[in-house]
Amino acid sequence: MEASGLRKTDMRLVFRSLTSMRESILVIVIAVLFVVMSFASPYFLSPQNLESMFLGLSVEGIICIGMVILLVSGGLDLSVGSNLAFTGVVVGIAMTNGIPVLLSIIIALIAAFLCGFLNGILVARMNLNPFITTLGMQMFLKGAMLLAANGKSILGLPVSFDQIGQGRLVGIQYPVFILIFLVIVFEIVLRRSRILRTSYYVGGNENAARLSGIKVNRVKIAIYSLTGVMAGLAGIIITARFGSSSVTIGPGVELRVLAACIIGGASLSGGEGTVLGAFLGAFFMQLLSTSLNLLDVNVYVQTLATGAILILAIMIDQLNEKRKASRSIANAEKAMG
Repeated sequence: MEASGLRKTDMRLVFRSLTSMRESILVIVIAVLFVVMSFASPYFLSPQNLESMFLGLSVEGIICIGMVILLVSGGLDLSVGSNLAFTGVVVGIAMTNGIPVLLSIIIALIAAFLCGFLNGILVARMNLNPFITTLGMQMFLKGAMLLAANGKSILGLPVSFDQIGQGRLVGIQYPVFILIFLVIVFEIVLRRSRILRTSYYVGGNENAARLSGIKVNRVKIAIYSLTGVMAGLAGIIITARFGSSSVTIGPGVELRVLAACIIGGASLSGGEGTVLGAFLGAFFMQLLSTSLNLLDVNVYVQTLATGAILILAIMIDQLNEKRKASRSIANAEKAMG
């Protein structure tokens, strides 16, 4: 009996260490996968493959920045994939109608901001369920995009615009630098800025945050708006990369981003998560996808694997929440005893 009890205690200690060092573990897993794939495929370390992998990471990684801050505040946005595609269509239509590139980008980002802002108003002011609200926004944006583009890709975008996604600095394409810059900035801001740190208080205990004087609704609306802008920025970058506004991009992006954020340490219950963790989660997801492609794994199996990873990440998140609840109860009992 004592040996069984010790084994259970050891397992709990191991689990606690795993959940408390999520970012460190992700770095190790990514490094191991890199090494394994360098032997498993002769093409893995080729410049073309690495460039393709990091370009794919740059798009979903940018959306992860907004999503993880939203998850920290206790929110959720399933419309980011549709917002990405919608913003690309808006910027494409604007430029093909003679509007200058910079002004077209500003218009598209305003459109993305308004989508996020409307999500925030519906969730914060009208107290609607974020899952249903953003799912509805996803469908609305998809319909609006198809209607605006007449169901077709928009071609013939200016070369100066394409440079945003195709231009290079020291041999590396601009989107990679944009991602790295945004990760560094928002990691620092989320940890140290008073403005974004309130998202932890809102996500951790909304009622307590209100009682302490935090404008909870304003915080929620601001973060939903930020998430919309990040999805829009990713949409502009991927449109510039392809040199056209595609109406077929976007589906599934929200689930991969959500999985990346949870793997990186964010919680669906709110109050937890970092930008660095979300970036590492996105890196892992992109690395896994690239590896499966190089190993010629069936695309349906890849979809199955993504779903399995999301379920596993949610299970770990829920186990972590139960562990924290048990610890809080134990601490309360000690204080009373």
